Amino acid sequence: MTVQTITRILSTQPDQTMSDPESKFPKVQGGGSLILAWQIRGKKVLVIGGGEVAAGRILNCLDADANVTVICPASGLNPEVAYRVAQSQVTHIDRKFEPSDLDDGVDMVLVAVDDPEASTTIWKLCKQKRIPANIADVPPECDFYFGSVHRDGPLQIMVSTNGKGPRLASSIRKQIAASLPKNAGQAIEAIGLLRAKLREIAPLPKEGPKRMRWMIKVSDAYDWEQFCKMSEEDMANLLSFYAKGKVPTMEELKAMRAEGDPEDVFDGSFGFSVGG
Repeated sequence: MTVQTITRILSTQPDQTMSDPESKFPKVQGGGSLILAWQIRGKKVLVIGGGEVAAGRILNCLDADANVTVICPASGLNPEVAYRVAQSQVTHIDRKFEPSDLDDGVDMVLVAVDDPEASTTIWKLCKQKRIPANIADVPPECDFYFGSVHRDGPLQIMVSTNGKGPRLASSIRKQIAASLPKNAGQAIEAIGLLRAKLREIAPLPKEGPKRMRWMIKVSDAYDWEQFCKMSEEDMANLLSFYAKGKVPTMEELKAMRAEGDPEDVFDGSFGFSVGG
């Protein structure tokens, strides 16, 4: 279909968006970054440097289950990096960076050295080899930025100022974290377990839309505390409502712990008849 055809079709349809498109569609805000949860499990990450900044980068990558190699003379390792080397949490190459270090299937490069000229050289080599790289404190020489991250189990929230104000990002992150329930991570673990159990009873790809719609209902039906207190038995009883696309209240789930089969207590309108 050509652009002319699309334009002709739209012009024949009465739609307020033709006169005022921005009233319906999101406004484009250029200058931002594409925020992603980059999966680097098992990927080879090269960290060049061994100071405080490098230590933070290393921890971020280890938290994401990456295979980290640190290139830095032993004399330049700070206590934290030296500890991770001693514990074999990272591979250590005791020398300065050499161009050949990029030849062995490197997936990401993080540079944190106090040598602007060397950093730029490494950046250019990474660009030539199309290896994503981050040069600490040099935004123009970064394919991506590190934001300020709040972590609570599976929950990760990142605040980014796109390299303009790292300290401000940290302050904003702390404010956001303070507003979250203390058990947010535990609740998310429970939801993840429920989703996994749901896939076991409804594994087919064609059931994907129904699974999604039902999980949305479930997520809206209970609060954080209720998810945290949900037992394996509660989840099993809850999943018994999936076929009908229903979601019981927490009080009804609790009642089912003693009632047994949900069909005996559920009449289709969430009404129970107990003791009579």
